[in-house]
Amino acid sequence: MIAAFALILVCQLFGEVISELFDLPVPGPVIGLVLLFFGLLIKRNPPKVLTDAADNLLIHFSLLFVPAGVGVVTQIDRLKGDWLPIAAALTLSTLMTIVLTALLMSRLLPKAKTAKNAEDGQ
Repeated sequence: MIAAFALILVCQLFGEVISELFDLPVPGPVIGLVLLFFGLLIKRNPPKVLTDAADNLLIHFSLLFVPAGVGVVTQIDRLKGDWLPIAAALTLSTLMTIVLTALLMSRLLPKAKTAKNAEDGQ
């Protein structure tokens, strides 16, 4: 499992280097996540240790929101002045995420069912 966490951190490190090197407005961890995603696309099947590590991270996912919550509390005065655009952006992005997820699932689920039926010989 340590190797899997090391892989995740190395991808994040490469993302940070790319972000700083090219002065990109995208955070390094996001670039690292994209690098990891493309690596998994190339490999096709993620290693078991990587999925176990990801499962362990997801179990404790709520802890990752603590720093963001602290940041919100420390910037409450700034947020009071800009609450309307922030609320609009949060609402719009949430609705877009729901719609895009539904569209993606509607396209992928029939393919998954068809592939499973073909494997079962039906």
